[in-house]
Amino acid sequence: MNSKRPVNLDLSTIQFPLPALTSIAHRITGVILFIGLIFAFWALDVSLSSPAGFAAVSDVLAHNFLAKFIAWGLLSALAFHFVAGIKHLLMDMDIGVTLEGGVKKAQITVVVSAVLIILAGVWVW
Repeated sequence: MNSKRPVNLDLSTIQFPLPALTSIAHRITGVILFIGLIFAFWALDVSLSSPAGFAAVSDVLAHNFLAKFIAWGLLSALAFHFVAGIKHLLMDMDIGVTLEGGVKKAQITVVVSAVLIILAGVWVW
């Protein structure tokens, strides 16, 4: 048995590379989107129930800070998840699977996602 092998890894001491961080964030945004469906389905249900329901949802999204923040958060998660999903599809097609290609795609994912998140913020606010 190798005695130099660690018994427990302390994840807080490990510095993850950017491709690993974007992959982890891709999973986290997937969970956020799944949980955010509660808000989206509520808004859809109420807005389609009657003209008054549509007006109520429209009013909440227009004047409530928390509702705007949730909508922006969901759009931000969707933007990152979409861009990171495209990155994963490219990896599935064996495009840029080298170390340098992985880092470059992770950088592009972060930049494109940041632009989309800013645009979502401008649109929501």
